[in-house]
Amino acid sequence: MSSIEDYMLPCLTKKLFGYDCLGCGLQRAISLIYNGQLIEAFKMYPAIYTLLILVIFLIVTIFRTIKHQEAIKKWLFIINIAIILISYFIKLSTTNIN
Repeated sequence: MSSIEDYMLPCLTKKLFGYDCLGCGLQRAISLIYNGQLIEAFKMYPAIYTLLILVIFLIVTIFRTIKHQEAIKKWLFIINIAIILISYFIKLSTTNIN
């Protein structure tokens, strides 16, 4: 029996250069959330929940106007980029490169 991981896209950066990209772990984190493993999803990709908040906010703003929505979008983007970069550099610094 096949699992959802059999259908996930491989990371081209990891295949070509041997190290993770900024998005490595996102697909698996979404799969973990789908399976109810919320803490494991965060450990896999720390920005998963703030990205979900951003996506939900962007979808809502398609249908509704929210007060200060541009400022909220800007700060959600900044927070997500910061979390992604910080967690990526922590991952790189803790990984042994041979």
